[in-house]
Amino acid sequence: MSLSNSLLIGRSALTASQLAIQVTGDNLANAATPGYHRRVATLTPAGGSVSATNIYQGRGVEVESVLRQLDPALQSRIRNSLAEHNAARIEQDVLAQIEHIVSDLNGRGLSSELDAFFNAFSELANRPGASETRSLIIEQGATLAQFTRQLRNDLVSQRQQIDAQITSRVKRADELLREIARLNREVVTSEQGRTEDAGLRDQRDALVNELSELIGVSVIEQASGAIDVHVGSTPVVLGDIARGLETRQRTIGDEVVTEVYIRQNEERLVPRSGQVGALLKQRDGIVNGTIDSLDRLASNLIFEVNKLHSSGRSFPGLTETTGAMRVAAADMNRSFNDPDNNSFANLPYQPSNGSFVVYVTDKATGITEKHEIFVSLTGIDNTGQPGFADDTTLDSLIADLDGLGNLSASILPSGEVRLVSDAGFEFGFADDTTGTLAALGINTFFTGTSASDIGVRKQLQESPHLLVAGLEPGTNEAALAIANLRESSIDALGGATLRESWAQTIEKVSVQSRGATTRAQAAEQVRHSLEAQRAAVSGVSIDEESINLLNYQRQYQAAARFISTVDELTQLLIALV
Repeated sequence: MSLSNSLLIGRSALTASQLAIQVTGDNLANAATPGYHRRVATLTPAGGSVSATNIYQGRGVEVESVLRQLDPALQSRIRNSLAEHNAARIEQDVLAQIEHIVSDLNGRGLSSELDAFFNAFSELANRPGASETRSLIIEQGATLAQFTRQLRNDLVSQRQQIDAQITSRVKRADELLREIARLNREVVTSEQGRTEDAGLRDQRDALVNELSELIGVSVIEQASGAIDVHVGSTPVVLGDIARGLETRQRTIGDEVVTEVYIRQNEERLVPRSGQVGALLKQRDGIVNGTIDSLDRLASNLIFEVNKLHSSGRSFPGLTETTGAMRVAAADMNRSFNDPDNNSFANLPYQPSNGSFVVYVTDKATGITEKHEIFVSLTGIDNTGQPGFADDTTLDSLIADLDGLGNLSASILPSGEVRLVSDAGFEFGFADDTTGTLAALGINTFFTGTSASDIGVRKQLQESPHLLVAGLEPGTNEAALAIANLRESSIDALGGATLRESWAQTIEKVSVQSRGATTRAQAAEQVRHSLEAQRAAVSGVSIDEESINLLNYQRQYQAAARFISTVDELTQLLIALV
């Protein structure tokens, strides 16, 4: 080995030591930097040769690579845990807010309002002639209706907030997609298939992790160094192309729904994890489910109370009344049970086959005439075949009512039924087995069809004496029947009472809330465990790097001393010549 080769060996040691010290310094400088992966300089012997005397001669050391320390499988698990943890936290937060809205623990929930309403009717059943009790019932009914509407508004407001959060998070996800695509271009340009650009890769990984928190993604790395990002099986980033995300709103019934689409090809995207996935799941699940449960409860409350109230008589009786329901002109000559009758098909409750009684009383003589009105809704025509041609329509019902003596029936231009007695007469109803009067809103207590529009009939608020207690003066059949609704099972509610139905809804929310809290805690523990594993693999240890720094420093000093010695030998050799 010549002295010149020895100088080259010393120089390689100096160069390798300098680079290793630089890598160690970079690690120390970023020990507290989030998302930083520890770099390791891999030193390898430089290729040597065999001399003429068959002796291997080395050529020093070289830095083979400077690579980030990471486990791709662990990295993928961490991204999944980020998506699951963020989804669990969102579910926990949403369910906690829903639970707070519907809770009865403060004694001022819907169950308490229902109890107060039925208690008022119990008091009327005990004292049918008490005028002050009628006013109390109407006031309590208005309070119950207002509370129900406000409860639904709070739930709808929660749904609107969720939609706003979906929009803001999708907007951020779209920004991240563009940043990841840009970094893909820079990584490919910087590395050109040679070595890793650790800084750019760390930046890209941090963005992918943030994206995972939002929508849950998987990553496939290409040979060029670029990555493809997928949500489920749908690509959202392909190399340097970000396909884009956006939210769109469309109306389903009376609800405005926010959905996620890929901008490039207008494909709908349904994330299953991450914050957006959890928000979509909770909005379409527990939030809408609770609203539907409240609407179903209110619909049955309205119908059951109205069915009983409309079948009773007030004393003095009615001289005029207007139904609450508006029937479209196209539906007036269609039977109530015709599927094409949109006015009735969209009701949560339907008229059925049967009859009801109309009483018309001469106030001067006290003579009362009783008339039975039949409502045919069999769905069978006069030939015995399925059909609606011979079933009762609104037009035919109005004709039957208008044919009664001393009572006029008509349909207002706005579609409501109008009943007016002749001067000196009054009228009332009884024994409605069809629910037609309740459906049309005639002589009812409540107005509306769901929690969104429930209210007390204006005519009752203006004239409390029209509140029905029984069928004859001083009787309490109607008031007692309405009071007993508190404990009555309702088929449309699965055999539960009104109070039990709402209690089941509250319990469902409570159970899901507790489950979400448990899942959030478990997901947090998994995330912390995986992050601890990542720290062990990729994190910077100050102690370890300090030892490396000392080693590389000593290597550098030894290489410098080696070069100095070779230089002295070279000078001695020159002097001898």
